[in-house]
Amino acid sequence: MRTWIFLPFLFMFGYVAFAQQQPNLMLPVGHTGIVYSAQFSPDGKYIISSSYDRTARIWDVASGKMLHNLVGHLSNVTTAQFSPDGKYIVSSSYDGTAKIWEISTGKLLQDLKGHNWFVYSAHFSPDGKNIVTASGDNSAKIWEVSSGKLLQDLKGHNWSVYSAHFSPDGKNIVTASSDNSAKIWEVASGKLLHNLTGHTADVSSAHFSPAGKYIVSASRDRTARIWEVSTGKLLKDLKGHTDEVTSAHFSPDGKYIVSASRDRTARIWEVSSGKLLQDLKGHTSVKLIM
Repeated sequence: MRTWIFLPFLFMFGYVAFAQQQPNLMLPVGHTGIVYSAQFSPDGKYIISSSYDRTARIWDVASGKMLHNLVGHLSNVTTAQFSPDGKYIVSSSYDGTAKIWEISTGKLLQDLKGHNWFVYSAHFSPDGKNIVTASGDNSAKIWEVSSGKLLQDLKGHNWSVYSAHFSPDGKNIVTASSDNSAKIWEVASGKLLHNLTGHTADVSSAHFSPAGKYIVSASRDRTARIWEVSTGKLLKDLKGHTDEVTSAHFSPDGKYIVSASRDRTARIWEVSSGKLLQDLKGHTSVKLIM
């Protein structure tokens, strides 16, 4: 059975409030379904939102005005991300495609077709030249932004691939899957470098450290794990959550990890020792973080 991922994010009473830059700024929501995700552009001038209503939308932060409605997907838009230079957006959808859009015009530039099941996520490489998509068809794929050409088909997982992310230098990709594993791939060749096994349930996400030396994986087995990229060796097993770990991320300096769980807590861990530093309690409902 394939697992559906639902990531409702910012949807409340017909508006979204973004207080990071202007505390009183209210963005009118034109979406007609739950909003999965929302993020700022690299320069902080725009926001891209993705929704159940099959669209992604570009908003002006200063005015709250919707600039472009990106229409073309045939099912829920799961994620939408800005390119590093802020000129393009990539969206992914349950319709089995990812699409590249021009921010200035809202024009569809590339339609990335090749997956035969849901596309859960799509992310740009650090240099903005490539995109990696993760799909329920058990694969991740690498695409060239300028041409929309498929460059690499990363096959090796036995079940859905939930997430795929480039390393900070753009040379490797880590994938996370419902087959209980994460895998490290070489971008240039598409070669599988390391198979990160040990989790006993779905791996929900996997991310590189800022320096690219380590990976943290989050799993439904209630743990997060730290791995060495160069060898694929398991370094630390972060145990303590009492329910599924939905995501885990490194701090900007790479010294700490924060994990989020269905047990209604977030926890801060020290990377070097694997020691639990803080148990952040107070939420009264489940955390679902991308």
